[in-house]
Amino acid sequence: MAQSNTDRLKTNKDDNTLLWEISGNGLKTPSYLFGTFHMLCKDDINFSKPFIQAVKKSKEIYLEMDMDDPATLFGGLMLMNMKEGKKLKDLYTDDEYKRVSDYFKDSLQTPIGVFQTMKPYFIVAMLYPKMMPCKSISGVEEEIMKLAKENKKPISGLESMAFQAAIFDSIPYKTQAGELLKAIDSMAKSRIYFDSMIIAYKNQQMNEIENLLTSTEFGVEENQDLLLDKRNKNWVAQLKNIMKKEPVFVAVGTGHLIGKTGLIALLRKEGFKVRPLENK
Repeated sequence: MAQSNTDRLKTNKDDNTLLWEISGNGLKTPSYLFGTFHMLCKDDINFSKPFIQAVKKSKEIYLEMDMDDPATLFGGLMLMNMKEGKKLKDLYTDDEYKRVSDYFKDSLQTPIGVFQTMKPYFIVAMLYPKMMPCKSISGVEEEIMKLAKENKKPISGLESMAFQAAIFDSIPYKTQAGELLKAIDSMAKSRIYFDSMIIAYKNQQMNEIENLLTSTEFGVEENQDLLLDKRNKNWVAQLKNIMKKEPVFVAVGTGHLIGKTGLIALLRKEGFKVRPLENK
C-alpha cells in the first residue's frame, strides 16, 4: 500500500543530508538509504526523529555486512592475514620497517610483531582511534544494530566478509604498506584529514565528503573502482530485487552514496526516485 502524503517524511531543502528515500519504479512502499561513518566518538552518534521513523517503516536493515552474525566476525579474523605467508617486514626497506615498528611501540604501546601477517589496510584502520578526540568510540553501524534490535528488525548484509577480504587481496600488499607508512609518517596531516572528514560527516556536507574522498592525498581515488564503484553496482543489482519485496533501510559508508558512480546516482539511473530527507 502506498503511503499518503501526510505520512511521508519531509524533503530536505538541499542534498546535504545522510538520509534518503527511494521510491517509484514499481516500488509499493519506499525504502531508505543512509550514509554511515565506521568510527565516531560515541557522544556524536545521535539519530534524528526522521531516521528512527525510517527504520520503523522498514521491514529489514541492510548493512555492508551482517555484523550481527558471529560467523562474519570469526571469518573476519581468519581473513585478516595476507596470503602466501607474506609478512609486513617483507614489504618495507629496513628503514621504513623501523619507522612503522617504532610508531607501534611508542604510540600504540604494541609490538609490531603482533600484526606481522595482517593485511596493511586492516592495520591502517587500527590507527583511527589514535586520531579521535575521545576515549569512548563506537561505529554508526553498531548503534544502528542496537536500534534494529530494539525495534525487532532483522539485519542482513549486502556482501560477505570473504568478499571484502578479497577486495583487499586485489590491492597489492606493497601499495597497502605504502598507505600505512604514509599515514604514520604524516600523522599530524592524517589527523587533520580525519578531523575534516568527521566535521563534514556531522554537518552532513555531502559535497565536502566527496571532495575529501577524491581530491586529497588520503582519499581513495587510486583504488576507487575496487573500493567503491564495483561494489556500488553490485549492491544496486541486489537492492532492485530486495526493495520490490519489502521496504528496507540500507546503511552503508557515506562514500558509497556520493558522486556519479555512487548509489544515489546509480539508483536514479535505474529509474528510482531518490529524495533527500530532513535528518535533524
